[in-house]
Amino acid sequence: MLAWIAGLILLGVSAVLVCRALDTDAITPVPQILAFLPWLLAPAAFALLLAGFARWWTGLVWAVLALAALGWFLRPYGPGAGSVQPSGPLLQNVKVLTANLQFGRATDALLATIRSEKPDIVFVEECAFVCADALAADLPRSQYPYRNVVRKDGSQGSAILSAFPLKDANTIESDMAMPGAVAEIHGVSVRLQLAHPMPPLPDQVPLWKREMGKLRSFAAAAPAQATIVAGDFNAGQDHAAFRAVLDDGKLHDSARIAGKSRTWSWPAESGRLLRTQIDHVLVSEDFQVKSARFVTLDGSDHRGLVVELGLHAR
Repeated sequence: MLAWIAGLILLGVSAVLVCRALDTDAITPVPQILAFLPWLLAPAAFALLLAGFARWWTGLVWAVLALAALGWFLRPYGPGAGSVQPSGPLLQNVKVLTANLQFGRATDALLATIRSEKPDIVFVEECAFVCADALAADLPRSQYPYRNVVRKDGSQGSAILSAFPLKDANTIESDMAMPGAVAEIHGVSVRLQLAHPMPPLPDQVPLWKREMGKLRSFAAAAPAQATIVAGDFNAGQDHAAFRAVLDDGKLHDSARIAGKSRTWSWPAESGRLLRTQIDHVLVSEDFQVKSARFVTLDGSDHRGLVVELGLHAR
């Protein structure tokens, strides 16, 4: 009986590992499980114990191999600290904040974070009407004179705020607004793109894949220009769709470079056991990542991400 239970557990764990090895997010429930891939260590270890108690030697080997594969895939993805160093001289330090406000509920927390952190560029997801109104009324134009606010309610609203001049840029068509802009920073045109694809809910996985594919297509066309893609990606390094955005766009995950590739950003509610990182700031090789910090946003189910960058000449 113990061997049967261990076998069923290992079968489920192995199915997810095969998808990870084949670089596919497959179908429900694989994308949802991949979001919490490190937690598969627990059932794999439990299966190892069951196989040991049952003296099932094949199961013991199977469990050890599954644990080893998990350990391999849990390594941080992409180049780490010190491996991405722009060759040109430093032109400008740039501080970036991305924040998902959960239907605008964390608007007050966003304003407080902006006052304390003083970011140069702010990406806001789920900027509902209450958020858009507060940004217009309570955030001085002298601080952020350049803005691209998509005024929609609920989770569909978004905003890009900038201390640097902004020009219009193409918007990625999506269910939740993903606006873009071009910032003029010390004579360099920097492409800004807010990311907020639909989450991979069981009935929305095809839509999530399509919108992640649009981000991938954008990134693939962007290497010729300094680029920042930031927001709530509803995906992390264990999703093939997210890795494709990094690889095709030659972009780097700021949290990874800062040594925080497994620091969680969602869900932020207290008492939650399963957590993962789905909020990211991706940058081109024009930027040096100096630091990355996740900050609490009272009222939101996400933590904000503050990244300090250095823009270098090519």
